[in-house]
Amino acid sequence: MAGSPTARRRRLSIELKKLREASGLTCAQVGAALDWSASKVNRMETGTGRVQPSDVDALGRLYETSDDIREFLKSLARQAKMKGWWQVHGSGVPEWFNIYIGLEQEASSFWQYQCELVPGLMQTTSYMTELHVAGSHMTPEDADRAIRVRLERQEMLSRKGAPDAWFIVHECALRQVIGDRSIMREQLEHLLDVAQLPAVTLQILPFDAGTHPVTGPFTILGFPDQGDPDVVYRDGLTDATYLEGEHHVREYTRAFNGLRAAALSPQRSPLLVKSILKEHAR
Repeated sequence: MAGSPTARRRRLSIELKKLREASGLTCAQVGAALDWSASKVNRMETGTGRVQPSDVDALGRLYETSDDIREFLKSLARQAKMKGWWQVHGSGVPEWFNIYIGLEQEASSFWQYQCELVPGLMQTTSYMTELHVAGSHMTPEDADRAIRVRLERQEMLSRKGAPDAWFIVHECALRQVIGDRSIMREQLEHLLDVAQLPAVTLQILPFDAGTHPVTGPFTILGFPDQGDPDVVYRDGLTDATYLEGEHHVREYTRAFNGLRAAALSPQRSPLLVKSILKEHAR
């Protein structure tokens, strides 16, 4: 069973949609049968609405599921209402980012491209602090909470059963000075250390790699259960986009593979990092 509340909610919505489609009913027909609106049924199936165990029980009976399946789905609904560990930090984690962390905690593969900054899961505390100081939209208290959450998220790379984490970082992110050069030296040294973890692969996309297929950072999350489709994640200053459609996932996967081909190999990438590290040391 999926571990985080976000993953449970997602799995529940996927299963409810499968059951409805197998029954041959539309959202409107289900809503009419249960005296609900069609939009309520749709929200349950897209994960944008709260689903009560009693709602699941009513749907299960309408779809004539077995008692075991109905109890399993009711259990998912109950557990989806629980809070994840990161949510205790309140406003330090924006609501739109709560969803991402919940998915990240369950991912079995994690592919990320970053073109301006060092990936969050590879950042030092000093580097993070400088970024949050520059991001004046957060109070000092919220910035401190956000840093604590990011540090705890980083543990996923070294835990038992860590996801297959593949990072492609543009050379620009290594040369851009965040804070001062001492912070950058510490950051690049840490980057090299993290790249040594068994589950982590790091590639650097150099300036002279030529034209590449994307224009901004993105993450592709894969999950261990084949019933959970991959998710493409892109974020901004105040919101995020989650893409699950086969077309989106296919195109971003193709783009990531193109970046892998254009970037330095995992063996040569640390050499460029060390070269830039020497420059920051001067």
